[in-house]
Amino acid sequence: MQNITRLFDFPYYQLEKFNLKKSLVTKYDGKWIATSTQEYIDKANAISRGLLKLGVGPNDKIAIISMNNRTEWNIMDIGILQLGAQNVPIYPTISEDDYEYVLNHSEAKYCFVSCDEVLKKVLAISSKLKNLKEVYSFDELSNCNNWSKVLELGADISAQKEVEDLKAAVQPGDLATIIYTSGTTGRPKGVMLSHDNLVSNTLESSERLPISDGNVKALSFLPVCHVYERMLMYLYQYRGVTIYFAESIEKISDNLKEVSPHVMTAVPRLLEKVYDKIIAKGTQLTGIKKKLFFWAVDVGLKYEPYGQNGWLYEKKLALARKLIFSKWKEGLGNNLSLIASGSAALQPRLARIFNAAGLGVMEGYGLTETSPVLSVNDMRKGGFKIGTVGKPLGRTEIKIAEDGEICAKGPQVMMGYFKDPEKTAEVLKDGYFHTGDIGEIDSEGFLKITDRKKEMFKTSGGKYVAPQLMENRFKQSRFIEQMMVIGESEKMPAALIQPNFEFLYEWANRHEITLGENSDIINNPKVLERYQEEIDLANEDFAKWEKIKQFRLTPEVWSIDEGHLTPTMKLRRKIIKGKYIDLYNDIYGH
Repeated sequence: MQNITRLFDFPYYQLEKFNLKKSLVTKYDGKWIATSTQEYIDKANAISRGLLKLGVGPNDKIAIISMNNRTEWNIMDIGILQLGAQNVPIYPTISEDDYEYVLNHSEAKYCFVSCDEVLKKVLAISSKLKNLKEVYSFDELSNCNNWSKVLELGADISAQKEVEDLKAAVQPGDLATIIYTSGTTGRPKGVMLSHDNLVSNTLESSERLPISDGNVKALSFLPVCHVYERMLMYLYQYRGVTIYFAESIEKISDNLKEVSPHVMTAVPRLLEKVYDKIIAKGTQLTGIKKKLFFWAVDVGLKYEPYGQNGWLYEKKLALARKLIFSKWKEGLGNNLSLIASGSAALQPRLARIFNAAGLGVMEGYGLTETSPVLSVNDMRKGGFKIGTVGKPLGRTEIKIAEDGEICAKGPQVMMGYFKDPEKTAEVLKDGYFHTGDIGEIDSEGFLKITDRKKEMFKTSGGKYVAPQLMENRFKQSRFIEQMMVIGESEKMPAALIQPNFEFLYEWANRHEITLGENSDIINNPKVLERYQEEIDLANEDFAKWEKIKQFRLTPEVWSIDEGHLTPTMKLRRKIIKGKYIDLYNDIYGH
């Protein structure tokens, strides 16, 4: 059996063990088109040969910028890596300025783009790109070479011997990819990950994935330029899982019904939205149906794994699953039994309700710098505890520094930041990677994240405030879409809030309040009064010095495009504060 030590070994292992008719499946013109394992490998080899003809060799950098996940991405990935070259995935939604920085900093020789939208951004800065020779696109575009040209260049199989020699020369410790982190501050940093970083993380994470091998379908929609989804791609290939690529975040619910996947990954924001939609539907019910619905939700919110609530609770849960939760599962395609959640903290109530509904949400923790997984929950053998990110993976050591910072050691820890020895030295100290997150390990060995070290702040009274923890609690309100806790060096904590406008208009309708534009709403006395109630309720969970004393609503929807959020939906705190400095000054009387 193929021994997996480098990333391009995964498809060959899949061929040997599963030989899938459907390895990768993408929708083109309304039809799902499958690529078999054999075709996947054949095309990857053609790409390797084509790139050789274009003069690509070991340690050359090839950028891929795709708006959505698709079969071509994976074929390119393997084709690039087999030559000992490096794949540099780039977030499609970053600014032109950041495109320019990443393409120049990485010294990318060629760039593969998905579509017209990305191409426009690249063309706009093309005169400033020092190393870039050519751009190819996956979609058929009139003003760009199609990627099929590279496949055609590699059609001649006589160059395969050279590909095999280059493959054989690639060592597990060699650089495989540079992933530029969408920093919440400053320029993106290029995280260098070796083949072994990602291979070891894939194999160790696989131990925590409770699915049978083969005959399993996954739906992939989190950006594959993000290391979390990418590692899972390798994991799915290793376990013989057919990967369906969702068309877009907007079409996710249609795709779930069409594909009926068994497994998928999610970020908490998506789970929050799914939950809010389900609750909104429940609110529209009447009479006994409505009573039953909210009785089931109540049962679900008290969920604990392993029958910890006793037999009476388990009886209620079985009934709730039969009457109500089974319909939730149906809405998500009926087969879904595992959702791996990462990238930000998951509200414990969501872990409870989704697991009560049999949707197996398992929260994990990691960073781009750790390829990414450090720890993850696993339903089996008592490895699941709500409110934690599970136990550390095999071969992974986690220690908590004196100031509470989580430090990690293991084969998944990055080689360093590309061309930045100073920043590398800041985080890689005494053999450990310093994560910048604050956490604790409980008596049973479960890791709990309490906050970002950089995001915690002191009020002028000298009291520490952990904003993420608070924001997660406040965002449980259906009125609040996004929220940022402020108050560093100020007399008290306060908040900037982006309302859930859809829900707010609905609420106003029910209460016969006429609302105009977003900018009118946020100053409406009745609206502000209602928000105050939500704030007061959530404040009950916090100590006196942590309570939100004042808040302001913002008229805009916070988005990636407008710079409020990073591509993984984290708050860009500095930018948000800058955008709403008038509201900030108004709160603190500056």
